[in-house]
Amino acid sequence: MAEMMIHEFLLGFIKIYILQYASMEPVYGKEIFDQLERIDYRISYGTLYNTFHSFEKKGYLVHENRNVNGKIRKYYTITKRGEEALKKAKCKSIELFNAIRIKS
Repeated sequence: MAEMMIHEFLLGFIKIYILQYASMEPVYGKEIFDQLERIDYRISYGTLYNTFHSFEKKGYLVHENRNVNGKIRKYYTITKRGEEALKKAKCKSIELFNAIRIKS
């Protein structure tokens, strides 16, 4: 039970991380996967790509196909709507962390 709660909690922050990263430069899936792995977070490619697709459906990200060494790679960029969602998510995260810290 605790592991599932931690997984869901971290997945929420990983989603914020993806939007944050996409706000700085166009990003592709393996790049995010590798970045997360470097800081010792593991996420399946299925979960990662479902997140990208979900964000695209919500209008938070758009993708551009690029040919990289003969392979088509999708690069995702944040939209205005995504920037607004990111800003709100960061604010709410800080509020929640502050509330947890106060209660401890």
